[in-house]
Amino acid sequence: MESAPITLLLLAANALVSGYAFFMDPSLMERFSFRPRRVLEHEEYYRFISGGFVHAGIAHLAFNMITLYFFGPNLESLLGPLRFLGVYFGAELAAHAVTLYMHRNDPHYAAVGASGAISGVLFGFCLFYPFSKIYLFFVPIGIPALVFAPGYVLISIYAMREGGRQSTRGGRGGGGGIAHEAHVGGAIGGLLLTILLEPRAIPLFLQQLGL
Repeated sequence: MESAPITLLLLAANALVSGYAFFMDPSLMERFSFRPRRVLEHEEYYRFISGGFVHAGIAHLAFNMITLYFFGPNLESLLGPLRFLGVYFGAELAAHAVTLYMHRNDPHYAAVGASGAISGVLFGFCLFYPFSKIYLFFVPIGIPALVFAPGYVLISIYAMREGGRQSTRGGRGGGGGIAHEAHVGGAIGGLLLTILLEPRAIPLFLQQLGL
């Protein structure tokens, strides 16, 4: 982790802010969460960033931080600290922009967690390591990043559509309470920013595909 200072800083910041909200001041969750109506009506734009540092629970925090721990250092070593920071926060902004659009008319909707930013990191990683194996919980066979990445997006899009249908029928909506739209927005944002900040990403990706 010595070669990945930004990843280490982000891990610490997420753990400290979320831990403080869990054990010291639960009201921080409401004040920091991404709430589209608060952003639109009260211009609380800070929520585009603060929403990514609070989490719904310890398991939510742990899953996100474990993912960042495994994929962040590799991408940071390739891009350098500043460009990696740009991908991370750019993906988070993209994730929340999609969430804002999807839930702009819902006064009760709130989103928390770094999932959008980490989705961007994951997809940036896939450009450089398309055949690296990704292991899911309780699945003994590794899934190549090249297969995992589009599958992840397709499943999230399907969940978004199903969540919308449930909402129209009076159900809970939102894809079972998971902000799938943030995953999609963050993934696309991270992918595009990685290509923009490191033009070699596409040639390296194609080279590994044998093209």
